[in-house]
Amino acid sequence: MQTLSTEEPDVKPTLAPAAAPMRPKHKGSAQLFQNPVLERLSHTHIALPVGIFAVTGVLSMYYGLTRGFMTGLGALGLFLVGLLAFTLVEYLVHRYVYHIPATTPGRAKFQYTMHGVHHEYPKDKTRLAMPPIITVFVASLLFFIFRFSFGSYAFGLLSGFTFGYAMYLFVHYAIHAYAPPKNFLKVWWTHHSQHHYRQDEVAFGVSSTLWDHIIGTMPSKQRSE
Repeated sequence: MQTLSTEEPDVKPTLAPAAAPMRPKHKGSAQLFQNPVLERLSHTHIALPVGIFAVTGVLSMYYGLTRGFMTGLGALGLFLVGLLAFTLVEYLVHRYVYHIPATTPGRAKFQYTMHGVHHEYPKDKTRLAMPPIITVFVASLLFFIFRFSFGSYAFGLLSGFTFGYAMYLFVHYAIHAYAPPKNFLKVWWTHHSQHHYRQDEVAFGVSSTLWDHIIGTMPSKQRSE
């Protein structure tokens, strides 16, 4: 008669292989939605969102000045504060929202739809910005948030913030659509290329490298080798 052992078998669990890093494709475009209408709405020409945010900034500044909510120097100061605030928000959203760890299927789907698709198809010019309908919603939401939070100061702050948004979209588009220039502006291309092709855990600033310097997420030569 065979005796049964009460000891646990010495079996080591097999670990699933780590997912291979996403390799950028420089041609084509991903299909995000099965519904053809939603799929079409997920593409846009860059001029539309840039124009919406730029016009929002101009109208906000004009309204604030003509209605007496701010004076010339005060308006300039609020504009610069709003612009600086946008560069910080750009950095934080890119780092903590667009690069959220894909620890669950839901997170993985969210991350890919919001930003992963851009890393897979970085040259897809029609997915370098939000569609117009979402852009209008975001611009409207920003107005109500700023107006509720800052009162009459909102017009100057919103002008700088949305101008920063428009600048970010334009810079991001230029980086992916055109060859780097042979002047000081090349730093934008170099910085963002590090994020896409070498170290996606650093270099989160696009329109500015300011917060990468301050927070310590600048790419280094040692890490890029």
